[in-house]
Amino acid sequence: MSDRHVFEYALLRVVPRIERGECVNAGVLVYCRPKSFVVARTHLDEARLLALDPKADLPGVRAALRAVEGVCAGGDAAGQAARDDAGRRFRWLIAPRSTIVQPGPVHTGLTADPAAEAERLLDLLVR
Repeated sequence: MSDRHVFEYALLRVVPRIERGECVNAGVLVYCRPKSFVVARTHLDEARLLALDPKADLPGVRAALRAVEGVCAGGDAAGQAARDDAGRRFRWLIAPRSTIVQPGPVHTGLTADPAAEAERLLDLLVR
């Protein structure tokens, strides 16, 4: 029996000016149903974001990214989603939205360690 499990992930993108369609990858969401695991790992390259929009609301973007991390963590930091299971929180976070922080498409893979996978994807796709 394999110790690897199916997981899903989506990038978190910062879209400072929706009319231009440009974005900066700023994080990754990872969900593994068999492990009841959901996490967000974020890294905001402020210089890159300001290159796209010198007037970008950096404190607002940082707050939005922290909010995503809080929803994944559950508990009081998740607000109304605190009582939801990991899958419901992930599905809520990947729903399309027209805000400055947006989820990208969902992809799948296999992993033995979803937390390590989140770090690997952050390094590969964001940093």
